[in-house]
Order: sequence, then C-alpha cells, then structure tokens
Amino acid sequence: MNRRLFLERRTYRRNRLQDAARLVPVLGALLFFGPVFILTSATGVGGGTGGWLVYFLGVWLALIALAAALSSALSRIFPAVPPEDEPEEDR
Repeated sequence: MNRRLFLERRTYRRNRLQDAARLVPVLGALLFFGPVFILTSATGVGGGTGGWLVYFLGVWLALIALAAALSSALSRIFPAVPPEDEPEEDR
C-alpha cells in the first residue's frame, strides 16, 4: 500500500519555520568563523581590521534581521496565550 503523508499547510509551514529558527545559530557560526579559517593574513587576503569589522557588523545585523523575521512569522502561527487565571485562595 502506498500511503501519502498529508500535513496541513499551517502545520507544514510551522515545522519549516521552526527548522529555520533552529538553523540560525549554525548559520551564524559558519558566517562568523568560516572566513577566519579560510581568509587569513598569511595568504595576504583579508582587507585589514576595518574590512573584518564591517563584515562582522554586517553579518551580525543580518542575523538580527533574520531572527526578527522568523520570530514575527512564528508569532503569527503561535499567538500569545494569555496566562490562565490563578485560583483564588480560600479566605
């Protein structure tokens, strides 16, 4: 029997957004540390300290924007749930 797994569009999208949110730190680590190992001052490439600072600032701001966009998308799928009323104490 060939059965297809069907997920609702909302569930599928929520799962993909959660996966993307989990990969943001990995992407950040690759973008921050990847060029350090590839482009070193020993090869004569790197652009000096100013170039590295601009690169790291750009990556940092891009990661913040990506995290904000993912957070906004996830909050639309998972609306904030108001806290349940605490039971009143017996007096």
